[in-house]
Amino acid sequence: MQQGSEKPPCSKVVFIGAGPGHPDLMTVRARQWLARANVVVHDVLVPQELLATVNPAADRVPVPRGTATSTDPGTEIGAMLVRLATEHRTVIRLKGGDPSVFARLAEELKPLHQAGVAIEIVPGVTAAFAAAAAAGIPITSRMAASSVTLITGHEADKEQSGVDFQLLSKLSGTIAIYMGVDQAATWSQSLLNAGKPAETPVTIVSRCSWPDQRIAVSSLGRCGADFAAHAWLAPAVAIVGEVAQLPPAMSASLQPLAGRRVLVTRPAGQGETIVDLIAGQGGMGIHVPVMRIESPSSWQNLDAAIRAVDTFDWIIFSSVNGVQSFLRRLGTLGLDGRWLGTVRLAAVGPATAAALSAGGYVCDLVPDSFRAEGILEKMISLPSSRFLLIRAERGRDVLFRGLTAAGHSVDEAVAYRSVPVTILEPATKNLLSHCPIDWVVVTSPAIAHAAVDLFGSAMESWRIASISPLTSDALATRGVKPTAEAKEASATGLVNAMVAWELTHSEQSPHSEWSSPTARP
Repeated sequence: MQQGSEKPPCSKVVFIGAGPGHPDLMTVRARQWLARANVVVHDVLVPQELLATVNPAADRVPVPRGTATSTDPGTEIGAMLVRLATEHRTVIRLKGGDPSVFARLAEELKPLHQAGVAIEIVPGVTAAFAAAAAAGIPITSRMAASSVTLITGHEADKEQSGVDFQLLSKLSGTIAIYMGVDQAATWSQSLLNAGKPAETPVTIVSRCSWPDQRIAVSSLGRCGADFAAHAWLAPAVAIVGEVAQLPPAMSASLQPLAGRRVLVTRPAGQGETIVDLIAGQGGMGIHVPVMRIESPSSWQNLDAAIRAVDTFDWIIFSSVNGVQSFLRRLGTLGLDGRWLGTVRLAAVGPATAAALSAGGYVCDLVPDSFRAEGILEKMISLPSSRFLLIRAERGRDVLFRGLTAAGHSVDEAVAYRSVPVTILEPATKNLLSHCPIDWVVVTSPAIAHAAVDLFGSAMESWRIASISPLTSDALATRGVKPTAEAKEASATGLVNAMVAWELTHSEQSPHSEWSSPTARP
């Protein structure tokens, strides 16, 4: 420690590798640190979806590219980290990929070491390995490449390059080139001049794991022209060597949604299951909510129903939102599951039943048909009973009318309201403008109307997967015809419908980008 410097008490700077972009590729330890951070200093290329995992109370400090005033941007950022650490905060330095690979880590660490600030480095999935995995190829192979060399394409533009292309050309291993989009013609020509064969395979992975990921194959002799012609976006990694000509993994090539981008329109916090199921079939789910879930205009109705819960025989939940809102309100009133006594619980479908189970409650009835009509079929013949329906502010009244007509006593309690999203955020608009969408999933009549209002004519160019006949009818009233409809009104049924359509109707292979870089622009 330098004389006169004081080590900030209880301060720490944690360098975290964000991985290539998708939040699922971040380590568990990284997520734990982000959840309790006081301030996060992050690269501007870190996706917003990943920043959503940060502690909501944390300050966020973006580090723009190329705006540092000193000749050593890393040192300048390091000084900023020291300053933030003196404010007795847990400071996270969030970097794309791995902090130790082409990330100016040494420069940022130096001021921290000099100031005596404690540091920790949490590694991340580096871009070269993520790109190879996305392309379904090995980065090394006993048959084709026993070593791998990581270089940056920026070096190729310097008069005295730090890269020895003569040595590289003699190696039999794989070369992974980072930040090589702008200098593709230069680094490829340097390798050719050094004796690397023009037919050497090159796999290009642009924006690895992001919704607009693109994968293409080229060769060393033509990749400079291909980069110019096809405008592959940064960040991109070029994998050069014999491994790049190996075919994609069979497990990837057999996935029916591989290469498909699917817009998931459910409200925030509710699209994850569908996104995971889409990924399981090889696709990329992009979550863009078209509805917001908000508190009802008044809690009076629901609170009164909860306090009088012992007067009901059944509580029927028509959605996950209803379950979550009901249970939160139960806690707000200082009550728990014991208050429900002997009242029985019914759910419109398995997702709603799962929400009850997650809260520690056993669901007594889930219909075979996952909609209000399914519950009505089960309940209508019961002896005279008193029902409490937990619903949205503007929900359907099928259950109320049907149960009342059968002689049952029915009360309704509004637990939430759905509000359409009317304006897309700039980042989302930018994403959709250059990221071709193959499918959009629509999971309720309300979402159908909100999606048509929000996306307009763009819906005409997307394939549409509808979760139920009611949702399809709502789309039809807006002049939109679904491409596929789920046989079972669930997330699984929805994804199965897309898979079935792809397997029977799609004439273009989802992996066509492997044979032609321009197949999916």
